[in-house]
Amino acid sequence: MRVIYKITYPNGNIYIGRDLTNTLNYFGSANSTLIESDFTKEQLRDFSVRKEIIWESETATDNEVSFQEVRLINQYQSNNPIIGYNRWPKFRIG
Repeated sequence: MRVIYKITYPNGNIYIGRDLTNTLNYFGSANSTLIESDFTKEQLRDFSVRKEIIWESETATDNEVSFQEVRLINQYQSNNPIIGYNRWPKFRIG
């Protein structure tokens, strides 16, 4: 199963990624330094995130999964630094 997931952090910011194997404990490759900078050291001591599968397919090609990932990043605006931690594709206002 190929999936696109949404990670929601305690501050409400999100990260959207893909997993071509639907591995339970895979949480993507978001920039840890970027995320950590939004939290105090104390907040990082007890930290929960939510992972939601927002798209899935048993038959999609790698290219189709990539297309869906970009579509959902744009739809959720997780590439907008105010909303999320995706830094690609570059967020464009308007």
